[in-house]
Amino acid sequence: MIKLIPVNQVSCCEAPVQEKGKLPVAIIGAGPVGLAAAAQLISKGESFMLFEAGDEVGANIRKWEHVRLFSPWQYNIDKAAKELLLKTNWVAPQNEKIPTGKEIVEHYLKPLAALPELSPNVHLNTKVTAISRKGLSKVKTSGREKLPFVIHVEQNGSSFIYEARAVIDATGTWSNPNPLRSDGIFSEEEKALKSHISYGIPAVLGKERNRYSGKKVLVVGSGHSAINTLLELVELQKEESGTEIVWAVRKANIEDVYGGRELDGLQARGELGTRIQKVVESGAVKVLTAFHIEKLQKQGEQIQVSGTIKDEQVVIDHIDEIVGNTGSRPDLSMVREVRVLTDPSLECVYELAPLIDPNVHSCGTVRPHGEKELRQPEKDFYIVGAKSYGRAPTFLMATGYEQVRSIVAALVGDMESAQKVELELPETGVCSLGASSADSCCEPAQVKEVSSDCCSPSKTEKAGSNSCCG
Repeated sequence: MIKLIPVNQVSCCEAPVQEKGKLPVAIIGAGPVGLAAAAQLISKGESFMLFEAGDEVGANIRKWEHVRLFSPWQYNIDKAAKELLLKTNWVAPQNEKIPTGKEIVEHYLKPLAALPELSPNVHLNTKVTAISRKGLSKVKTSGREKLPFVIHVEQNGSSFIYEARAVIDATGTWSNPNPLRSDGIFSEEEKALKSHISYGIPAVLGKERNRYSGKKVLVVGSGHSAINTLLELVELQKEESGTEIVWAVRKANIEDVYGGRELDGLQARGELGTRIQKVVESGAVKVLTAFHIEKLQKQGEQIQVSGTIKDEQVVIDHIDEIVGNTGSRPDLSMVREVRVLTDPSLECVYELAPLIDPNVHSCGTVRPHGEKELRQPEKDFYIVGAKSYGRAPTFLMATGYEQVRSIVAALVGDMESAQKVELELPETGVCSLGASSADSCCEPAQVKEVSSDCCSPSKTEKAGSNSCCG
């Protein structure tokens, strides 16, 4: 039985004592990885409770539900979750089909959360505000591993405390976007202009069409989100000729943005690069490379953006709307009283930093990793999914599924299974950006064979412990 204790009625210290080992595992975030963790726990006969701040599972995906993923269904469904669903009248989607965000929610996450094994333990509209050990701050060491975690939440206007024997934080980073300024700081000017700035992937051809139609739009960023935004804006431009598109990219070479193209193991991902290359070459989009934004200011009812290109001042005038696709960062405020070790630059789980650092390589996949790499100084506390990658942009759902499979195995004492981490992912067709070929994690595209410490972009490989590109 899970205890629910209103803070304003009973303090956590007055609650009846319950053995830590009999408490459930707390999962935070009901996205694909959080729900996969629940499915894995069910497969092991373990109790859990899942907290979701939104009003439905996959709430963050709803914000980009109009976008088609570049990975087909075979990479988007957790194996334990699929086994549970197949026991019902659920019809599995075709492996090779590529879903939209909406289809991920409607055809996978919602049916999964509605299963009788999951549904009673999923708490919607429940925001976790803090996590700690019962009765101890992070300073105290003696005996802390024997104490349960306390999860402080806000639920329907009231505050509650739950207890758990372990915590899996799968809250992601989508709701915490990076600012437009290249120095990573949200200026007061940017905050003041929020009605003209959209972070994420707006529905340019859908419900937000009028916002961008016939306007001068600045898109900032160089990842897949920016490419999706630009491709939709170009389609809008064909119908509304007054639509002007400017693309600000920090990279010095626009070729670096196109990715692996025809060499990408995921055809749809490669096609994004090919399509945006054609758009740029057509002149439909004005591209500013090596552009570092320094200042935003109001210009009547419009915006002026100032920055530098190779130390020269550049000003973009009369912007109506800005789309920020500069990535996102983890919100670590709720784990302030938990002993968490993160990389100082990426804010990712510390042991993952050498595998995903964009300063070192640009691979869209990563060496398989599990409980061992995700282990924190705070025993039985784990950060998983996109949040485990911090500010690094290369996370894929399948990676998160293998993370939680390994963690759950460790939580039930099956360390042999936890350590057998394998992951099958297609390569991106791109290689290291910041290293010589001798030090690169990925061999150049012309290499035909896969050695024990590299990967070929020309085909999908089953990644073992020695493959750096998973």
